[in-house]
Amino acid sequence: MSRIKVMTVFGTRPEAIKMAPVVLELAKYPEMITPVVAVTAQHREMLDQVLSLFQIEPHHDLDIMCKGQTLFDITCRSIQGLNQVMAQEKPDIVLVHGDTTTTFAGALTAFYHQIAVGHVEAGLRTHNKYSPFPEEMNRKLTGSLTDLHFAPTGTARENLLAEAVGPESIFVTGNTVIDALKATVDPAYRFADNILQQVDYATLKIILVTTHRRENLGEPMRRVYQALRDIAAEFSDKVEIVFPVHKNPLVRKVVQEELGGVSQVKLIDPLDYQPFANLMARSHLILTDSGGIQEEAPALGKPVLVLRDTTERPEAIEAGTVKLIGTDREKVYAATKLLLTNQAEYERMSNACNPYGDGLAAARIVKCVLWKYGLTRERPGQFCGGK
Repeated sequence: MSRIKVMTVFGTRPEAIKMAPVVLELAKYPEMITPVVAVTAQHREMLDQVLSLFQIEPHHDLDIMCKGQTLFDITCRSIQGLNQVMAQEKPDIVLVHGDTTTTFAGALTAFYHQIAVGHVEAGLRTHNKYSPFPEEMNRKLTGSLTDLHFAPTGTARENLLAEAVGPESIFVTGNTVIDALKATVDPAYRFADNILQQVDYATLKIILVTTHRRENLGEPMRRVYQALRDIAAEFSDKVEIVFPVHKNPLVRKVVQEELGGVSQVKLIDPLDYQPFANLMARSHLILTDSGGIQEEAPALGKPVLVLRDTTERPEAIEAGTVKLIGTDREKVYAATKLLLTNQAEYERMSNACNPYGDGLAAARIVKCVLWKYGLTRERPGQFCGGK
């Protein structure tokens, strides 16, 4: 075989951020690889922002997003659309990423066509099927359909081995989010948002907050916001809280009820990836229930307090860059106050070694694919960071 067709499938902003380095790396081998990009647009506007930033033009755009879409809608529409795309393109391998519904639908459709599946960011586990929901099962089900497992860390590899995945099919690559981050953060970056332009990054400690997880909707989020209100009142002359508020109306309603009108809290619309990455770089610490931020922020030396009871990314907890604090009001308040007042604790977290990558994950993934299809002779090296 002298040339292979490699299809990448993704549909959300987080997937696009982490798959963009892979798409760009595949394009570096035109003599050996015919790359095909298919997007479901499970997220429309947020996906387009990332495609524009990395100058990626999909060959197939299913544009499935609809108002009020459910997991059933996303799954069915993705499979139906990808069925036609794969039947037309007949790729040798389909690469999917992570744990979204698009990920599972892409892997399942490839399986039905008897096409090999490569899973980027394979092996993350909480071992709780409903936390995070539906991501934990999306990831496990995709793993059952996968031929090449691109595990970001040694811990992820161990999770796969524990599930009887053959070691010859697992490659530890590091996480592609670090590749994307290194290409995006710029000390000279200027924010277009007027509120972000006026933030005093030089003298105030900036607390960046994001919340969106389904399991935190309602009272858990309310408790978090009440803790933030307490912090804003106690440290009124020392901190500023910047909160890009998710567009989910259930999130926005509680945010406005608890934090609307608090002068130290800047409520802004969700940011594109480039300004958000640069905002992370200028923040003092981050409170989030996001999975990806647990990987990105440590690469920037920023402590992360995770507003969840479980995480599929234990490496950062073990390394000390991330602390799992849940959503209890007093616990959120105490953990945040500690990092604002205890310099030794702050430095311990901010200076801990990032276990997630070195910016070469995409190169390793593409070299693995080439090696497995006999287009290169030397087995690729693996990422040695993390556990």
